[in-house]
Amino acid sequence: MDYGTFETLRVEVLNGVASVVIDNPPINLFDLKLYPELSRLSSQLRDDGNVRVVVVESANPEFFIAHFDVSLILHLPTHRPAPTELTEFHQMCENFRTMPKPTISVIDGRVGGGGSELTLSMDMRFASPSAVFSQPEVALGIIPGGSGTVRLSRLLGRSRAMEVILGCEDIDAHTAYDWGWVNRVVDNPSAYAHALARRIATFPAEAVQAAKRSILRSDDHVVEDLLAEAGEFSGLLHLESSRNAMENFLTRGGQTREGELRLGALVNEINDSASD
Repeated sequence: MDYGTFETLRVEVLNGVASVVIDNPPINLFDLKLYPELSRLSSQLRDDGNVRVVVVESANPEFFIAHFDVSLILHLPTHRPAPTELTEFHQMCENFRTMPKPTISVIDGRVGGGGSELTLSMDMRFASPSAVFSQPEVALGIIPGGSGTVRLSRLLGRSRAMEVILGCEDIDAHTAYDWGWVNRVVDNPSAYAHALARRIATFPAEAVQAAKRSILRSDDHVVEDLLAEAGEFSGLLHLESSRNAMENFLTRGGQTREGELRLGALVNEINDSASD
């Protein structure tokens, strides 16, 4: 596999471990550069027999991935029929969940929206004490449409998923750990994740693959739930209230470094202004 053709990703495969570094300044936005490259990479890693474990992290200590580009969401087609096949974003996330090798994300700094959904699709998540998690979509008039409603409810349980998704508040790393969102909070999550990946890569590949397949059998009805989520997401895109909230988010500094670092407060301002 040729991993040297990416602009926003650095990929190295050594001793069976694929190390992926996301580098899309200034905030690692899921935009028209990062999104198609990460989608393509998910298929390559899935099909590469030389890769036995995948570790994904960020070159930016402030952001893993901020979220999906809201300006692109505003240009998605509206009034679409109910989906019968997974969206490309869902398929990318499913590649990381179902590929026959463990996938690990390293979170240092902020991760939200579609970036959070990507990490939720991976098998394991390790975070630094400064990591911050969020699903701000409902405040923007939409829902987590890239698997967040499906993954969080399974990981955290219904009530905590409701708090995260409906509350649109920042969740600190230790709370995320207490809730089962991340495996561990450690001072150097990259070193920890790579040490674990190297350890797993030394084990018989067939046993690792069989263990992952067996564990994944507990994930009932994922594809059906993803299709339903996609339908709910699409059904909101034409609403004036949703479009106004997303446009207000961008006007008030969303997708700038300064705005994203205060995302929890920013989403409050969006709807406070709408009610004035």
